[in-house]
Amino acid sequence: MDNFIITIARGFGTGGREIASRLADELKIHSYENRILTLASQMSGYDEHYFMEADEKLNGSLLAARLAGLPKLFSPRPNTSAFVSNEKLFEYQKRIIGELADTQSCIIVGKCADYILKERKNIVSVYIEAPRDYCIARVVDRMDIAPEEAEQLIVKTDKYRADYYKYYTGGNYWTNPVNYDVTLNSARLGDEGCIEMIKKCLKLKMGEKWYEEYMRSIS
Repeated sequence: MDNFIITIARGFGTGGREIASRLADELKIHSYENRILTLASQMSGYDEHYFMEADEKLNGSLLAARLAGLPKLFSPRPNTSAFVSNEKLFEYQKRIIGELADTQSCIIVGKCADYILKERKNIVSVYIEAPRDYCIARVVDRMDIAPEEAEQLIVKTDKYRADYYKYYTGGNYWTNPVNYDVTLNSARLGDEGCIEMIKKCLKLKMGEKWYEEYMRSIS
């Protein structure tokens, strides 16, 4: 059965990471976010001899084992610093994302994955956003901080993500709905509603027969 990738871009505080994690559980696949950056960071710190062998080391089974061995992020992680580009690090992220798309079904959160994989047919790209008040309340609840601090984290993190996306995609806007198959409002739909909408998009992109066979295979 063909593999598939779901990419999820999200505003900070929208619940995008939680939605990705729950969706991954329902589809019996992995959800990758911070582990891709961690592995890329480790690889970009190696010497030139390692770089020359990188393609061989990024084979599917070994990559899956390396990612599985890294800690998974369970709490919000804001980006409060200004964006600074790192071409070598991004190149390794691209290689990891490409190899994942070639070898397994999974969800990739952030990392410009929608742009990196935009020419592939087995991709469902999603952007999740919500009104500011909703995001503030969610961050306050998850991080146990004051609303004023939560708002500052949202502003700084979303700016970082926008600058990151714009730089590595050659000027594209992170929030442009044209970049994605579907844009969802998590405040209106709720986490469960977003999950169901993404599953419907997967069914449309991959085909009804494929989708029904896949869901039977994991039941």
